[in-house]
Amino acid sequence: MKQDNHIADEWFSRKGWQPHEFQRKSWDALGKGYSGLLNAPTGYGKTYALWFGILQNFISKKKKPSGLHALWITPLRALSKEILMATERVSDDLQLDYKVGMRTGDTSTKERTAQKKSMPNGLITTPESVHLLMAQKGYEQTFKNLEFVVVDEWHELLGNKRGVLIELALSRLKAINPKLKIWGISATIGNLEEAKDILLGTYTGKQTLIRSKIEKKIEIKTFLPDEIERYPWAGHLGVRLGEKILPVIHNSNSTLIFTNTRSQCEIWYQRLLDLDASLAGQIALHHGSLSEEIRQWVESALHSGSLKAVVCTSSLDLGVDFRPVDTVIQVGSAKGVARFMQRAGRSGHQPGATSVVHFLPTHSLEIIEGSALRHAIKHNEIEQRIPYVRSFDVLVQYLVTLAISEGFYPEKVYNEIIQTHCYASVSWEEFEWCLHFIVQGGKMLDSYDEFHKVVIENGLYKVTSRRIAMRHRLSIGVIVSDSMLMVKFLGGGRLGLIEEGFVSRLRPGDVFSFAGRNVEFIRIK
Repeated sequence: MKQDNHIADEWFSRKGWQPHEFQRKSWDALGKGYSGLLNAPTGYGKTYALWFGILQNFISKKKKPSGLHALWITPLRALSKEILMATERVSDDLQLDYKVGMRTGDTSTKERTAQKKSMPNGLITTPESVHLLMAQKGYEQTFKNLEFVVVDEWHELLGNKRGVLIELALSRLKAINPKLKIWGISATIGNLEEAKDILLGTYTGKQTLIRSKIEKKIEIKTFLPDEIERYPWAGHLGVRLGEKILPVIHNSNSTLIFTNTRSQCEIWYQRLLDLDASLAGQIALHHGSLSEEIRQWVESALHSGSLKAVVCTSSLDLGVDFRPVDTVIQVGSAKGVARFMQRAGRSGHQPGATSVVHFLPTHSLEIIEGSALRHAIKHNEIEQRIPYVRSFDVLVQYLVTLAISEGFYPEKVYNEIIQTHCYASVSWEEFEWCLHFIVQGGKMLDSYDEFHKVVIENGLYKVTSRRIAMRHRLSIGVIVSDSMLMVKFLGGGRLGLIEEGFVSRLRPGDVFSFAGRNVEFIRIK
């Protein structure tokens, strides 16, 4: 017997929409207490497929639970904001008493303090922020009423150590709430069944894989040089084809131009302005080193349709819904079929629309890659995401995280982590090595006090030093990057972060491009 979702039916009816079959299947599965993985094309409402099931569960309770009811985990801050807007829209339209909040690296201290006093019903966050919550005193109380965890863009997290952070967090949350329902949202990859199994671990409850039968139409066009024989065999910028993309920008409502590095992003932005000065004020750039204010302004301008083009990196390639964007340009290799399709999906991000993507090869070999991408997408030949196993560095960090909050008992945590895919093969002896490392620094570092982080009190492993606890909280995460310095104007305005190694090569008076501006280096303070 199918579970009705009255809230979804009312909201869709107000909008004049009809739910897709995969959405109804998702509502039914959530209503019956299933966990699982949802796979559907971009732009068809995957968020609503799970969110209305969560809302129906909450509204149908006679006694509403207080505090955190649902946790929605995303890999990008821009996507977190997008999900927040979508979920708040539903609560506002239907006047539901269901508060939704967001917690990422951009969240203010004031907002975090307010959340600590009173958690919203739904929290949209990132893997690192979940571990930061687990590093707080009393975190089990925060999660005691949690019923749902949704991991958005699971395919993107699966193939790196951020996915391991998710596995470890879920192992702890399932121990706090044995009846926890876990869902993932994934784009099409070659190993969807395995992706579901890794997300759920040794979950013994009811589980399912919901796959949409809808096929997203993708139109691929390739920019070719006028003389292929003279096109270089190496390089990664592709700026010599810059003039060819100007007509595409002018003939589109709004265009996203994806590059693979932040420096390439800056160079392409300047190149487009050099080629067509009339684009000044109509184009912008977006990457992770820019300040929060600049990134939010660009995202708002994309939503409103006031920008003709944005040159960006992977900071905008996951799930973000910019309706005015009708064209995507990929500069150079996307490093995978799945990622190319993901970026293509930023255009035509609505049911029935065709995603239009232009591929700009940066050298001759990538011309061949453009042909290979067409073939792979046509025949649905998409690579698998290879999961990490036995990542002891992440496990050591996780143990210290637990130690700085309430502390932990080794046997209990060991039994939890071996339920995950990543650590299923870890023996007790190997786990003991990790314990010895966080207490004594192992055999190699035992002479250095800074590696004696954890102490043992009556079998409980805990951190007693406030300095160690503070340093650990500041370093939680698995994204490795260079040391960064904040770029500021003399008047105090902030532009963003830049690598310390780059700044070390500058002399006072040198000019470089950052945040779409030519700025002069004055001093390091």
